[in-house]
Amino acid sequence: MDTNQTAGVANEPAPKKKSYTFPIILAVLVIVGGTWGYTKYNHGLHHEETDDAQIDADISPVIPRISGYITEIKVKDNQLVHKGDTLIVLDNRDQQIKLEQAEANLYASQGNLVVANATTSASVASGSTYVANVEVAEAQIEQAKVSVWRTSQDLVRYENLIKDHSITQQEYEQALAAKQTAERQLQVLISQKNAAQRQAKAATSQTAATSRQTGVVNATIKARQADIDNAKLNLSYTIITAPTDGHVSKVNAQLGQYLQAGQSLFSIIANSQPWVVANFKETQLTKMKLGQNVKIHIDAYPDHVFEAKVASFSPATGARFALLPPDNASGNFVKVVQRLPIRIEFKESKDEFIQRLRPGMNVFVDVELD
Repeated sequence: MDTNQTAGVANEPAPKKKSYTFPIILAVLVIVGGTWGYTKYNHGLHHEETDDAQIDADISPVIPRISGYITEIKVKDNQLVHKGDTLIVLDNRDQQIKLEQAEANLYASQGNLVVANATTSASVASGSTYVANVEVAEAQIEQAKVSVWRTSQDLVRYENLIKDHSITQQEYEQALAAKQTAERQLQVLISQKNAAQRQAKAATSQTAATSRQTGVVNATIKARQADIDNAKLNLSYTIITAPTDGHVSKVNAQLGQYLQAGQSLFSIIANSQPWVVANFKETQLTKMKLGQNVKIHIDAYPDHVFEAKVASFSPATGARFALLPPDNASGNFVKVVQRLPIRIEFKESKDEFIQRLRPGMNVFVDVELD
């Protein structure tokens, strides 16, 4: 071997060693990805999840029942109040005047009742007097009939005696006059009896009329009492109180502001147990049922897991309760997956974190299907 060949062999590069880094990394990625994919797939078989969920709670609106101007505001934003606490005071002068008017009307009606009762009593007394007069007239008529019979008998005897000239003409005429007088007296008494009967009948009618008038006055008194109760009720409405225990929202009211009856002022978020409203797709409801366990993650407290359960399903999808619900019979139909609101309730009511929850907080819900 010559020198040149020896030099060429010395200058050839040494063969490179084969690297296993890339295959190892690729294998690791495949294993990790496969494990993660299998875990997610297996999790999806036994769980349903959604982040379209929020905290909800009882919210009571504060609404005035009567119109009026605000004279006092007793609460501030976010203040804790208890049921019955005074929130807002309205000007009550109009209601006070109406109450006094209603009381005055009641007193007047009560006076009318006294008059009606007195009139009824007088009518009853008059009726009794007229009935007594009728009875007296009947007794006098019987007496007059006896007198007519006696004078008639005397006249018959005197007629026989005058034929025999046993009595004078004057005595006969006196007997005739006595009979005629008795007959006229009987007619007078009969007329007096008829008049007394008519008066008694009129008195009875008057008594019935005054009795009905008493009933009308009694009904008027009840109406006036109802007016007083209504005036007192409206007067009580000038003080707006808290309907429940809870925290006041932003107070949208100012001193001197005129409020309309039924106008919403602000709300009170009750201290009752909050719950979660989760809107699941209809395709997620296949295996869901009442009583299933739920894991809840709240953005405000990411390190705390809340235990809950499925409490109820909405009777209709959320779209059906929209202001303008969809009508698939009009226009072109485009199928859209609907969502159904589901109520989820917390299991641990004494969890201190639950007391920190506020309506509207975002929630991630994980329902365990098994």
